[in-house]
Amino acid sequence: MKYIIRGKKLITVSEAGTIENGGMLVENGLIKVVGTWNDLITQYPDVEVVDCSKHVITPSLVDCHTHLLEFAPTSLYPVTPETHFIAGKGILFKALSSGITAIGEQICGHPLCDFSISDYREAVADFPMDISFATTSISIGFEELAHFTSITESTAVTLADLTSSTLVKKIAENSDYPGENIFINATPANFTEDVVPKAGEIIYTSQQLQEIVTLFHETGKRIGCHVAGKKGIDLTLEAGFDVLHHAHGITDEQIDQASGKGIQIVATPMGGTHLPPNSPAEIKKLVQKQIPVSISTDAYLPPYPGVPWLPFQDCSLKGPDSLMLIAGPAMKRLKENYNENDILALLTANPARILGKEKHFGMLKPGLEANFLVAEGIPGLEITDVEQIKKIYYKGIKVIERG
Repeated sequence: MKYIIRGKKLITVSEAGTIENGGMLVENGLIKVVGTWNDLITQYPDVEVVDCSKHVITPSLVDCHTHLLEFAPTSLYPVTPETHFIAGKGILFKALSSGITAIGEQICGHPLCDFSISDYREAVADFPMDISFATTSISIGFEELAHFTSITESTAVTLADLTSSTLVKKIAENSDYPGENIFINATPANFTEDVVPKAGEIIYTSQQLQEIVTLFHETGKRIGCHVAGKKGIDLTLEAGFDVLHHAHGITDEQIDQASGKGIQIVATPMGGTHLPPNSPAEIKKLVQKQIPVSISTDAYLPPYPGVPWLPFQDCSLKGPDSLMLIAGPAMKRLKENYNENDILALLTANPARILGKEKHFGMLKPGLEANFLVAEGIPGLEITDVEQIKKIYYKGIKVIERG
């Protein structure tokens, strides 16, 4: 399959920047040439043309922190083990139709889901989306803390098990990327405050964290964590984590330290911890300190109540279609100091880098997969309604089309 797609402008999120009246030559699922329409049509006069000259073309979106396959089906639908992955694929389709062609999915261990990491991989092997799995352990902040892991599946483990070198190595070996591989703080998950009074409690000592980081690095894997609050973030900075997910409540001094250590941060403006989520002002500070920031949904998730940057009127669970909505306030604030390519990177190139897939997608650049959107404006920056995304391409194939 070979064609040239023409756009009103291309936001490449690469050194090429924005190309007005631009186009791309796509062949066999890859981007071959990016340039102006006039240059492309002159060089390739006989190639089929897909005319989208009234719309903007951008890289498709990457949500590098989700819970769409493990927790979402049981939270949203009355599934059984036999129907769990049918619901999961429906949820993935909603993400795909929202402009997301790559996700970073957390597999934590779920008391109602006796599935192995292999089961998750096999269930979605044929789905038109790039799915990276982070295998993790999780601590839930019930009155009596509950601990699970992706390796032990639906069987609860003890606090001591979480630091077992054998178990930690298995988690590391099965993880595709640095997601929230461990929870520094007990999570509220999607429970109300009265059910999880220990949400936020720190689970590990400094020495235990350093040993876990060392085990991951010796396995050749980077490690990420769920963390919030000054004390927890201090522990991660000391232990040498590669990626901080959430980092709610991070201080200016800690931002400086994270920048100096080359740490990446996945911001979740909708919630996900016991503390108020990342504000637009905080995300701007991270970007100004040249920290590679990705914005993610952590979906499915109830929005944190009472924060002014969230547009939701209720606390029902929000999904991947919320990505542009929750990213928009921070992206618009960045417009004062940054260009549209740098800003869109928070939803494309930066999360692709978190996943270790920056040589595959996240930019419109020759040699990369042809994963892109045709939309009425720049996602998050100019548009937030998924209906304004008109076409979605994955590896050069049109997988979504709206009238």
